[in-house]
Amino acid sequence: MTAGPVLVTGGAGFIGSHLVDSLLADGHKVTVIDNLSTGHLGNLDAAGRNPNFQFVQGSVTDETIVDELVHRSESVVHLAAAVGVQLIIEEPLRSFATNVRGSEIVMEAAHRYRRRILVASTSEVYGKNESDSLAEDADRILGPPQVWRWAYSVAKSVDEILAYLYHQQRGLPTVVARFFNTVGPRQSPAYGMVIPRLVRQALNNEPITVYGDGKQTRCFCHVEDTVRAIRGLISDERAIGEAFNIGAGREISMLELANTIIEMSGSSSDVKMLTYEEAFPTGGFEDMRRRVPDTSKITSMLGWRPQRTLEDILAATIAEAKTEKVG
Repeated sequence: MTAGPVLVTGGAGFIGSHLVDSLLADGHKVTVIDNLSTGHLGNLDAAGRNPNFQFVQGSVTDETIVDELVHRSESVVHLAAAVGVQLIIEEPLRSFATNVRGSEIVMEAAHRYRRRILVASTSEVYGKNESDSLAEDADRILGPPQVWRWAYSVAKSVDEILAYLYHQQRGLPTVVARFFNTVGPRQSPAYGMVIPRLVRQALNNEPITVYGDGKQTRCFCHVEDTVRAIRGLISDERAIGEAFNIGAGREISMLELANTIIEMSGSSSDVKMLTYEEAFPTGGFEDMRRRVPDTSKITSMLGWRPQRTLEDILAATIAEAKTEKVG
């Protein structure tokens, strides 16, 4: 990527703010648009001291603002979305509308000015597919639309379809990046993000709450590895028109994760098992037993591999949480 101006939607969020720091460090001019519904200005403290940085508080559903900001940029990284299991369940209509309409507006503007765009997607698009490793062409297996979790999956799938159609029918240079449980510093425990939630429970010596039987497994990727992948994909012509998984390959159960956090943090917490009905009393939630990414596509094209271990992730998250007022 040349050091041209970049627009990052949702740039005050967890992944976005790390991407902004990386781009600024390499001399890019960076503009962020964020409505601060889940992002935080504090994530951009360092960026705010850089003369190449501009922050615009606004929504990606505001067509006038988006048009102006895309016009002034050479490329767009579209990260703005309603995220997190808890938020999706608590505000399903707003989340669905934001994720679909916002993406449509951003892609319309990118097409209008012929800007390259990376669209952030998620492993949620695979739904309940529990294959050993999920390749980019794996089947989607979804529950009923009355379960709000699958509404989020559908919304992100619509985002992807828009990206593919804009590329195929209108020649827009689009790239889709599917994130698998990106974690690390600045990730909020709000809205059901599992590692920061468990870490803060441990540091407070509160019961560590694990849902279901705790045997469900996930893979966690450090945010700095995810940022490297984003930057590689937005810069490489071979990525245009394609989707790529971004994630780590180490699989860990939620019960093992909780016990590892207790050990690494020196906590006196016990693990407390909650049924899904107890954890989500309003309903709208359905879980899957495992979700493991096949990242051979991005590795083959870019040579990208995660460089940080789960222990690195947990150590950084614990250290950051200790600097906060625990509780």
